[in-house]
Amino acid sequence: MAKALTAKSTYRIWLVIAAMAVVMLPAAAFGQGCALCYTQAAASGARMIQALRNGIVILIIPPVCICLGAIALAYRRRHQFNQADAAFDAGSDW
Repeated sequence: MAKALTAKSTYRIWLVIAAMAVVMLPAAAFGQGCALCYTQAAASGARMIQALRNGIVILIIPPVCICLGAIALAYRRRHQFNQADAAFDAGSDW
């Protein structure tokens, strides 16, 4: 018989997952560590630096919109499965 997860054990599971994600994230994945990218951006003119900044902003918009849409969808449907379980359990009195 499976033991139901309590709020405390669920919190611990998420804490372990978050700690593993932080430990497994390599420092070399960050763009600030790339010497070639840094020297190219520093050597370019003011127009190129502004274009790079605009490109970064433009490229971040779609992932943020997708994440916000997924969060909104999950929030709107958060009770969809709980209501079905409550209706099923109401008929069984034993």
